Amino acid sequence: MASETIPPSFAAPAAPGSPASPFASAQRVLHDAIAARAFPGCAYGVFANGRVVLEDALGTFTYDEPSLPVTSHTLYDVASLTKVAATTAAAMLLHQRGLLDLDTPLGDLLPGFIIGRPAGTQARHVRVRHLLAHNSGLPSYVEFFKTHANATGLLRACLELPLEAAPGERAEYSDPGFILLGKALEVILREPLCAFLHRELYHPLGMHHTRFNPGITQRLAIPPTEDDIAFRHRIIQGEVQDENAWLLGGAAGHAGLFSNVHDLLRLSEAILASAGHPLAPASRKVFDAPTVELFATRQEPANSSRALGWDTPSATGSSSGSHFSPHSIGHLGYSGCSLWIDLDEAIAVVLLTNRTWPDRQSQRIRDVRPAFHDAIREALTQ
Repeated sequence: MASETIPPSFAAPAAPGSPASPFASAQRVLHDAIAARAFPGCAYGVFANGRVVLEDALGTFTYDEPSLPVTSHTLYDVASLTKVAATTAAAMLLHQRGLLDLDTPLGDLLPGFIIGRPAGTQARHVRVRHLLAHNSGLPSYVEFFKTHANATGLLRACLELPLEAAPGERAEYSDPGFILLGKALEVILREPLCAFLHRELYHPLGMHHTRFNPGITQRLAIPPTEDDIAFRHRIIQGEVQDENAWLLGGAAGHAGLFSNVHDLLRLSEAILASAGHPLAPASRKVFDAPTVELFATRQEPANSSRALGWDTPSATGSSSGSHFSPHSIGHLGYSGCSLWIDLDEAIAVVLLTNRTWPDRQSQRIRDVRPAFHDAIREALTQ
């Protein structure tokens, strides 16, 4: 598809909500998902054939009536998309500038990770590469917020976590690993990660809505993620849902970013342009091609779908559906968000939802994501 001309249906497309739209099937998937209460609303977009061919939204902020309608510009808590749209993106920039050696031991950047551990401990062998690849041996998730009252205590506990496996031995998606990765990058930068990203990535790309810790005046224009009755005892709206990230001040390596469809498509275009794809706008290029290829390469162990920071489509049951090439990268967010980029076909698809409203019980998003992505990719072949 990369070498094809733009199909006639995209030369002058019907309105996205029209039955004549080539994306009508994909929108039916989302309409049905809202009716089934997978989420109250969503925003979504597609980059293909060298341009944005779809930016639209459905539904509302909550299931209540009345409730604000979602638009394509609505800002969402993108949860773990922070791991790629912030932390991994920063690591890519630092690596290509010669400021980050992926084989640097974590203990060299964060001495607290090895101080106090016995000599010969496996922790001394954890490298930055392991954190990006989610094969450091650190646990998947720890409820630090239940036992620590401030960021200092949380970080100390994270640094002192015992490894559950030898580095490189197994793939275990790890929030603590990315909390530590974010702090390690800040040691190199000598400034907050968010400040570096705004100056070096978001502003140059025109991602003017992407940020950590939206201002109080913005919060009511952001869909709520949860009625938190267990920890903060209030509706969470316009502040990060992830409790550990909240305790870390709302800006962490694993969560805390807010963004919208427009901005995430801009980031996708930058990655495709940097990879040298002829259908991506060269003006978006901020990375270099070897860096994109390196970070898109699967890591050990052999059965892992994880690249460096990014995920890749698994052989079966991928959230990307069945049409993204093996040379694709993406990520999910706990709040119900996703981003997938096909590096071969120069296609990017963004889906943003607040599937955790009013609580975290619904798992219907697991069926919605692959069905939506399949419908989008099938529409692009018509």
